[in-house]
Amino acid sequence: MSVKQQFTNLIKQKATELGFMYCGISKAEFLEEEAPRLENWLNNQMHGQMHYMENHFDKRLDPHLLVPGAKSVVSLLLNYYPPETLPENSLQISKYAYGQDYHFVIKDKLKSLLTYIRENIGEVDGRAFVDSAPVLDKAWAKKSGLGWIGKNSNLITTQVGSFYFIAELIIDLELEYDGPIKDYCGTCTKCLDACPTGAITEPYVVDGSKCISYFTIELKDKIPDEVGGKFGNWVFGCDICQDVCPWNRFSKPHQEPAFKLEPALQHLAKNDWRELTEDVFRQVFRKSAVKRTGFNGLLRNIKFVEEQKEKN
Repeated sequence: MSVKQQFTNLIKQKATELGFMYCGISKAEFLEEEAPRLENWLNNQMHGQMHYMENHFDKRLDPHLLVPGAKSVVSLLLNYYPPETLPENSLQISKYAYGQDYHFVIKDKLKSLLTYIRENIGEVDGRAFVDSAPVLDKAWAKKSGLGWIGKNSNLITTQVGSFYFIAELIIDLELEYDGPIKDYCGTCTKCLDACPTGAITEPYVVDGSKCISYFTIELKDKIPDEVGGKFGNWVFGCDICQDVCPWNRFSKPHQEPAFKLEPALQHLAKNDWRELTEDVFRQVFRKSAVKRTGFNGLLRNIKFVEEQKEKN
């Protein structure tokens, strides 16, 4: 067995010990295929008010601009599919926000992995990324064979569907690289048919500015009237295009204590949502990704959903 293979096996084994579901490795190189796609997406204003997406265009495509001398991108998947969900008649938040904010949970695991690499392999330079930096997570995960990017633009695997977080280590260590797998979406259009706002404008193209997640998290202005009545019960994020995906029948409940459904959240009745106070918001969502929308943002979303229901 080559030294490269030994190091690769060591990293993948440690990733499993840290709770990551899968680990794939790709060569750190310019993402040539993604460049025109990203450019078209931005030119068509599909990022809406997510102006940060316009920044660091080159860095999103070239890992060497993030880690000088980068040789490998280690992509990791961490399952967040919950063993229990919020009651159907309750107001809904995306499953990824049921427990503690994933940024902190995953960052800790990545730091442990990088420390382990340095202790067992030697002086390795690198950085950890959890969707808060200009890195095209799904493109790297696809390149390293962890799944394919589906028609709803989510990374999908045949083994466990798509309910997982994607994270990376970009390091200056040469390793054995994995190859991409084929696309298994076939002729299925369930995600396109189910999206209530028509955000999936065509297979593999999502207009972020039309997505319920965008309206309930990213948009800081008033939610436009034309999407009234289309949100169902969603007040933070949306899982519709994942819930209808046939591959998600293979999703398996996560084993991560930090992602467990917050008990206080589970017991919020509809009236509790309507009468939400800032104190209750702080108590229920103190460690949650829901903090991103803020108390006033969540209140705006709740009122929008409830008022539209009354109108209809």
